[in-house]
Amino acid sequence: MPSDELSISAYGAARSTIKGEPLDAEEIRKTDAYFRASLYLCLGMLYLRDNVLLHEPLKKEHLKARLLGHWGSDAGQSFTWIHMNRLIKKYDLDVLFISGPGHGAPGILSQSYLEGVYSEVYPDKSEDVVGMQKFFKQFSFPGGIGSHATPETPGSLHEGGELGYSISHAFGTVFDHPNLITLTMVGDGEAETGPLATSWHGTKFLNPITDGAVLPVLHLNGYKINNPTLLARISHDELSALFYGYGWTPYFVEGSDRESMHQAMAATLEHCVLEIRKFQQQARESGKPFRPRWPLIVLRTPKGWTAPREVDGKLLEGFWRAHQIPITDVLTNAAHLKVLEDWMKSYGPDQVFGKDGKLIPELKALAPTGNARMSANPVGNGGLLRRPLDLPDFRKYALDDIEPGVSVRGSMINMSKFLRDVVGRNLTNFRVFGPDETESNKLSEIYKAGKKVWLADYFEEDNDGGNLAMQGRVMEMLSEHTCEGWLEGYVLSGRHGLLNSYEPFIHIIDSMVNQHCKWIEKCLEVEWRAKVASLNILLTATVWRQDHNGFTHQDPGFLDVVANKSPEVVRIYLPPDGNTLLSVTDHCLRSANYVNVIVADKQDHIQFLDMDEAIAHCTKGLGIWNWASNDQGHEPDVVMACCGDVPTHEALAATALLREHVPQLRVRFVNVVDLFRLISKIHHPHGMSDRMWKSIFTDDKPIIFNFHSYPWLIHRLTYKRPGQQNIRVRGYREKGNIDTPFELAVRNNTDRYSLAIDAIDHAQSLGNTAAGVREKLLNMQLIAKQKAFDDGLDPDYIRNWTWQWPKKKSEGV
Repeated sequence: MPSDELSISAYGAARSTIKGEPLDAEEIRKTDAYFRASLYLCLGMLYLRDNVLLHEPLKKEHLKARLLGHWGSDAGQSFTWIHMNRLIKKYDLDVLFISGPGHGAPGILSQSYLEGVYSEVYPDKSEDVVGMQKFFKQFSFPGGIGSHATPETPGSLHEGGELGYSISHAFGTVFDHPNLITLTMVGDGEAETGPLATSWHGTKFLNPITDGAVLPVLHLNGYKINNPTLLARISHDELSALFYGYGWTPYFVEGSDRESMHQAMAATLEHCVLEIRKFQQQARESGKPFRPRWPLIVLRTPKGWTAPREVDGKLLEGFWRAHQIPITDVLTNAAHLKVLEDWMKSYGPDQVFGKDGKLIPELKALAPTGNARMSANPVGNGGLLRRPLDLPDFRKYALDDIEPGVSVRGSMINMSKFLRDVVGRNLTNFRVFGPDETESNKLSEIYKAGKKVWLADYFEEDNDGGNLAMQGRVMEMLSEHTCEGWLEGYVLSGRHGLLNSYEPFIHIIDSMVNQHCKWIEKCLEVEWRAKVASLNILLTATVWRQDHNGFTHQDPGFLDVVANKSPEVVRIYLPPDGNTLLSVTDHCLRSANYVNVIVADKQDHIQFLDMDEAIAHCTKGLGIWNWASNDQGHEPDVVMACCGDVPTHEALAATALLREHVPQLRVRFVNVVDLFRLISKIHHPHGMSDRMWKSIFTDDKPIIFNFHSYPWLIHRLTYKRPGQQNIRVRGYREKGNIDTPFELAVRNNTDRYSLAIDAIDHAQSLGNTAAGVREKLLNMQLIAKQKAFDDGLDPDYIRNWTWQWPKKKSEGV
């Protein structure tokens, strides 16, 4: 659109791309009255705890003692919601609303209350004066609700507290929901974030046959907390080019005059809905998916629209002061209290609400009914739509004929056969997400059941090598933020999925996982929230096999981040081999309301357990491996413990060295697969009692613990355990380079020689009798390290080591 047709001003009569006057005078009157009712409720939530309809003069006693909340985006969100309501009724639409602005809850809560949903969910917040008083008081008040669209908010699955995820969450909700339109408000501050910038590309993955549609409304109101916003201060030519380049068709609605803005928004929103329907009809009737230029609305209104323009000569509406509490000193400034009262009365509460506090009937009739109300849409409480996955029997994918410590197989490539069939049996409610790494992570078997989703252009050779398809099940984009956001939206709206990623770069989504954990934890406290499928994260390309990529690719610290979250919602599994990986994956896919993290390397590794043993081991979470121990019937001299596939390999090799060179030393071998078994049961549902701890680890023997991640996490998890002072943890110590796997282990003292030396140093029964063996092991370590440095390859006896002692299968695990 030529830049002289529209300006970057938010004021004046409406200026819009789409022309038309779909509303008659009576419809405009009612629509604006409903808008005023919503705005009154928004202000009431920010300020009032009594005298909620201003039936008497406003006094400071009627105000909350602490004024908290945000006003700036409320009007724009309410305005958009109201106009979509008209179209829901006219076209019988299925619409979900996602609120991107960080603190825009009043605009959303007011709509839920006006529609009657809020009172249905919370009967004490009834549609009358008493209920309105409780509705106002609870907002940003102790024991009440926060200023985001929190889990307590009907129809919400996106809190928006951390900015940048509204569009990716929205796309996640419409994948495999063919009739759903997710109307998504994007704040112009939010639009400056990296995650939001990449998420616009979601249209390249949206199939108009099988999926619904995302209708973004970019809300340009000009300011963040106290700075201008970037996209509000660039020309229309530049803004149009930006979104046209992203693959969207932008439509502008701008201004502040309410009557003309109602007409412009009504015409524009209806045009966009009809465009969406046209694209979907074309694809569905022809059976040929294509990538339309989906519509997008740019809504420009003043910051804090409908507030006083100035207070005491200082700008309010249209300026950053309208972002949070617009008039902050009403408790101490009588003149400003009067300004607030006059402002609230300007919305005509006595005209839109009856004396009893109910919305007047002619306005009540404007909203949809039943589940057509956006705040009642079942997708917003996705657990209601969740159905269990149709899972094949994971035991049929077992790695058979396992010789413990000797057989070498590919754990991940075998598990991918299980995932292939999970995808194949759940083609409408399960997807695999990942940042360009499914093939690299040895999961390409999945493509036989569901190829990569791709609606952008591609060459013939891309189709051969990349398995691209318009109707695929694997979602890959080189943005961990977007992939994670898609998965969150997908599971929160009632489906199932899994994200696979390189371990070192999963930190990119630390804060997203943090927010999701907080969401599902809070949902546990909200009675009407149904459980959603777990968010499953598979980490591979792990730290101990990043010798070729070097130091930058060596970081297992995501486990520390997850371990900080509530024990009610997080689980961490480190399966040591292929059969335990199958068992753990099946368990995670069946679970609900967790964030499950599975850590397993993608390379071929020594296998340890047959399927029956693996199931028993995973069920227990940790256990003694009798075939690797020699303390049967005796007190151990040392406990060799491990957690993770490569650490288990090295711990087992260390045990073999001790068996060979110090045969009189009794070694108990313990493996941990469920990390939270180490915590006391007092602090975690998966934790074990101190009595069980002593039966496994003892309370007076040295414990050499080889851990996949940073060692201090184990110390933290085992705090105050009996014999805690006996635990010597070896793990990644932030030491790395372009090393061979053995060199990397030596750098961090997780190699077999370091572990065996630790055992000798701390086994009291040896005294100083094994000093010669200790020296020999140290020499062997130095020789192997030098060999690796000289040849660029670990010695064969390191690289291809296997367990040599006879194993008695009858002894179990």
